[in-house]
Formats: sequence, structure tokens, C-alpha cells
Amino acid sequence: MLTVLSCIVFEHDPLFLALAVIILTIGAVLTMRLFARVRRTQGNLKYMWLLLSGLIAGGTIWSTHFVAMIAYESPFILGYDLVLTALSLLVAIAGTTAGLLISSMTQRSYLIEVGGIVFGASIAAMHFMGIEALKVSGILTLSTSFVVTSVLLSCIFGMFATSRIARPVTRYCKYGAAVSFILAVASLHFVAMGGVEILPLRLDGSERDLISNQLMGIAVVFTMSVLMLSAMITYSIDTVNTEVADNRLNHIAHHDPLTGLPNRAALDRHLDGFINRVAMDNARVIVLNCNLSRFKEINEVLGHAGGDAVLRHVAKCLSEHLDPEEYVARISGDEFVVVGKPVYYRGYMLDLCKRVQKLVALPLAWQGEEIRVASSVGYATYPDHAATGPKLMEAASRAMHRAKANGGNAALCYDADKDEQTRERSALAMDLRNALKNGEFELYYQLQNDVTTREVTGTEVLLRWNHPARGMVPPFEFIPIAEETGQIKEIGAWIIRTACREAASWTNPVKVAINVAPVQLADNHFPDIVAHALRESGLRPERLELEITETGIIADTSHALQIIHQLKKLGVRIAMDDFGTGYSSLATLQAFPFDKIKIDREFVKDLGGNKQSEAIVRATIILGESLQIPVLAEGVETEGHLGFLASQGCNEVQGFLFGKPMPVRDIRRALMASTAIRKDEPETEPAQAPKITLVSQVA
Repeated sequence: MLTVLSCIVFEHDPLFLALAVIILTIGAVLTMRLFARVRRTQGNLKYMWLLLSGLIAGGTIWSTHFVAMIAYESPFILGYDLVLTALSLLVAIAGTTAGLLISSMTQRSYLIEVGGIVFGASIAAMHFMGIEALKVSGILTLSTSFVVTSVLLSCIFGMFATSRIARPVTRYCKYGAAVSFILAVASLHFVAMGGVEILPLRLDGSERDLISNQLMGIAVVFTMSVLMLSAMITYSIDTVNTEVADNRLNHIAHHDPLTGLPNRAALDRHLDGFINRVAMDNARVIVLNCNLSRFKEINEVLGHAGGDAVLRHVAKCLSEHLDPEEYVARISGDEFVVVGKPVYYRGYMLDLCKRVQKLVALPLAWQGEEIRVASSVGYATYPDHAATGPKLMEAASRAMHRAKANGGNAALCYDADKDEQTRERSALAMDLRNALKNGEFELYYQLQNDVTTREVTGTEVLLRWNHPARGMVPPFEFIPIAEETGQIKEIGAWIIRTACREAASWTNPVKVAINVAPVQLADNHFPDIVAHALRESGLRPERLELEITETGIIADTSHALQIIHQLKKLGVRIAMDDFGTGYSSLATLQAFPFDKIKIDREFVKDLGGNKQSEAIVRATIILGESLQIPVLAEGVETEGHLGFLASQGCNEVQGFLFGKPMPVRDIRRALMASTAIRKDEPETEPAQAPKITLVSQVA
């Protein structure tokens, strides 16, 4: 140890030694950053990043060695052999590239550490080849003990460097990897140089075609500067491109693809923030719901292209002519929402309604004709009609429906006493309390199919309420009520028990996926409910798949992640449902262990006629493929839809093209028929059980 310290302190020029440290530090940080990028990349791009990593790593080791050799103060050094010096650079680049390649070939195996050992060994090989290139006026000898120790230290620290990138335990591991790289090079060089001895002899005149220290220093600094500058520029360009792509995907997730207006997710975020800002003021917040009159007839007469043109025209008129402080969004087909400025007098509310209706009615020239549309408007204000953003939008929507029912082309304020829908919801809420006890719920199933073979791969189960007086009540009417009243917990538990019991009775080992409502996911007892259903039915955990929407996790991400991890420990699979309609952030896909992505039907229905929808679907499939997550598309109704999804590499589809929802007895017959057909077909490889997925619409 003292010999090594003495070598560093007394036998090296501090200026050049500092330069070597700077080169080594910068190169180590760049190399480990690039290696981390290698492990996160797939395909040909992975090998391009790998080559750049090897160039920087090898160049760093080589440059550090020869700058440190220049710093080594000895009157017996004559110069450096050009061929061996160049070969030592190639050895460093090839060896480090091979080590990083081995470490990047696996996610968890010991090949990570094996690659690190190769990485460290390449440092040693380069060092001793560089020593061989050194020509002295005498005989240079190396101590065997120092050589062995230096090589072992280099390999050990090289192993730590790759391990800290591949097996991080804290966010600081990337710095630990760079430090390990530095220690691998420094320990190898200074320990080995501590065992160097030069026996002086007379100068041999034959040693004259050598590179001097000055020329070597210039070559080293120039070479490393070019390599580091290239790496920094490449890394910066890639980072900027990644940010641009992330921003683009974020924009797609928060904006309507047809009109470019903010979607419901963006509207929810804006409205919540606006309400929070005016909560301590005496101002009111007005939310205006605008629905186009007779839009269905416009679609029938002008076709979907004409209908889309009308929607884009209305969106343009509203976004360009409303005041800058007034916010407009499109939340469904022909439904727009406007959030006004802070309200201090009633006159502004009436003026906003008139302006919106006037802007909607501006003429559109379409194929030589002038098209005008009227609109029905309903509005509600905070805090008069609701205390939260969602309830405020719901009140405005009720007022709009009342205006539409009264003949349209009117603007009405929310009035709880006059809104029949409110009373209907209250009546449904009362009946819903006894629906489960009275056995009024029933499960219907819709087929899911493989895109390529068209074979049945699963089913989606839809919850139906067979009301004794109203008949079949659609889910969109009673599910929101169940969520608001908290009854969804009990209903959801019943769905889990029933679905597990039904699947366990099938002879084929099929999967069961059940949609989980946000209220269920927020319940700390939910994992116990799932575990009990599995034990009671005898269903294997790996056959159960739970589907969640991003709105179910966005309110309390940390708690949702904790619940999901508990479910994963049970062996249950997790899928993201309705991708594209919520926030759909990349951070969510990164943070949560999803096993499947489902594309919402809103994006599938316009395939073949809407470039924006096609772009969103294509981007989602590419994203799923990159993350190695299977993708299922909902709402497939035509062969054109299926053809587009097949060409993009989608895995599964579901929709009316393959069948409408059916009761239990019919789905059993369909599955048995599908199984019989598959048994009759010749098999070229071992048969596998059909992949059946049951999904309950409870969110």
C-alpha cells in the first residue's frame, strides 16, 4: 500500500495526473450512462449504443493510461512504440465492448457480473500492452504480486460497475457504477506501476522511431476529446428526441385527435385547478355544455367525412373566437364543454351562452353547400350547483339534455327540481341497494379473438341489471350510481366470486380478467377479497387477470401501486383498460407492472377514415411492443378494422365483427364449439389451452 501511495505522490507529475483523473471521471460517467441506455434499448439501436459505449470506455482507459504514463517521471523513458500503442487502443475498445455486450444480454443472470469481469480484464490487457509499448533506456521489470493484485482489483471493480447499472437498489447506483469504473482503471494502473522497476543501461541507438511524450500527449488529448464530444452530442440529441416523443404522446393522451381540442382528462385537470383557485374568492365558476342539434342526421346526409368536418369547424370557431381566459374542450362525439372566466354577475353567463351558440351556428362551406348547425346549451355554476368539477359537468350535462328535450336551440341553467334524470337516478340508487340481494344481476359475455387466426382467445363479461320493472338497465346508467354510493365494492366482490367460480368449472384452463373500479382499488381489503375468491373457487391465481383504468390509480398512485403489488404477490395478472381515454402517461406504464394494454373502442371505430385515430392506435401498438406488453383492441366491427390492426401487429381484438354479448349458456356452447374445432384440426406442435379472458364492465 505504501509503495503504491509513494508511486502516486513522488513518481507522477501532479498536473498530468490531474488531467488523467479528469479524463477518467468524464469518460466513466459517459460510459455508464451509455451502458444504461444500451440495457433499455432493443433491436439495431441497442448495438449502435453498445458500439458508442465501447468506443468511449476503451478511449477513456487508453487515454487515462498514457496521460498517466506521461505523468510518470522517469529519466529512462525514451518514447512509445507506434504499432503497440495503436493496438492497445483497439484491444481496449474491443474488450470493453465485449464485456458490456455480455452484461447487456440478460436482465437478471450472472452474465452481468461475467461481463464486468471481461470489462476489467480488458483494462488490464490494455495496460500491460501499453507497458510493452513503453521503451526505456534499460530493462523494465514488473512485480508478479503487484500485477496479480492489480488485475484482480480491476476485474472486481469492473464487475461492480456493470452490476450497479443492471441491479440498481437506489437512485444513486448510477454514480456508484461510475466510481467503480474509475477505481477499476486507477487501481490497475497505480498498483501495477507500484511494482515497476527500471534497471538503467546504456541508450540503444536503434530505438529512434518512437513517439515522444509531447506528441503522445497531444494525440491522447485530441483522440479523447473527439470521442467524448461525439458521445455528448449523440446523447444530447437522443435525449431531446426522447423528450419530443414524450411530449407528443402526452399531447395525444390529453387532446381530441379529430379537433385538436383538450379531451375530458385535460378538462378535468383544468377545471379542478380553476375551482381550487377561486375557492377562496367570491367568484363563481361556470361550466357550459354544448350539444349540436340533429348531428346524427348530418352524419347520415353528409357521411362521416361531413360530420367530422362540422366538428372541426365548430371546434375552430370556438377556440379562435372565445376569450383567451375561456377554456373549450370536446368530451364526446358532438358534445363540447366551455369553462368561462370567473363569474361576478349573471349577465356574463347569459352572454357566454349566446356567444357560444352564435359561434356554433357560423356557416360551413362543404362541397358547394352552406351548412349551419344549431345547438342546445346547458350550464351550471360552482358553488351554486356542485362543489366539485365532475359534479359540475354532470349538472351542466343534465341541463343540456333538458334543453334538448324541450326542442333544442335553447340555453338552460341547471335546475334540480326540473331535471327528471336526477329523480330517475335517485330512484335507481334506491333500487340498486336490493338488486344484489334479490339476484337481479347477470353476466353477459362477448368473444375476444386472435387477430391472425381468428380463434377465440377469451371473452369479456358485461354486467347486466335485470330490473323487475324497467327490464335490462344498461351499465352506464347504474354503474356511476354504484360508484358514487360505494355499492360498487359489494357488487365488484360478487363479480369476482361469480367469475372465478364459473371459470373454475370449465374443463379448459382459461384466464379470467375482471375490471376493477377505482373505489375497489382504493380499498385496503381488496387483495383479501381476491385471495378469498381464489381459495373458495379453487381457481389458480395465474388464471385471474384484473383490469384497471388509469383514473383508478391517478388519485393516489402510491396506494394503488401498493395494492397492485399485493395482488401480484398472489400471482394475479394486471391489465390497463381503456388506454387513450384517461391520462395514459408513460410514467404510469413504467411504474405499474401491467401485463396487457387495451385500446379503447373510441379510437378503433374511426380506423380507415380518421388519420388521427390510426396514428394513436399505431403508436399504442408500437409502445406495447417496445414494452413487451400484449395489446387488445376493442370495438372491432368491420373487416377493415381487423385488417388495419393485423397489419400493425395487434395481438387480440373484440367487437361486433365476431359477435354480440351473450348469456352464460350461449358462451359455454361457443367455447365448447371452438374447442371442438381446434381438436379436429391437425396439430404441428403441442396443443395449448385456448386463452379466455373474462372482463366485467364495472368502471
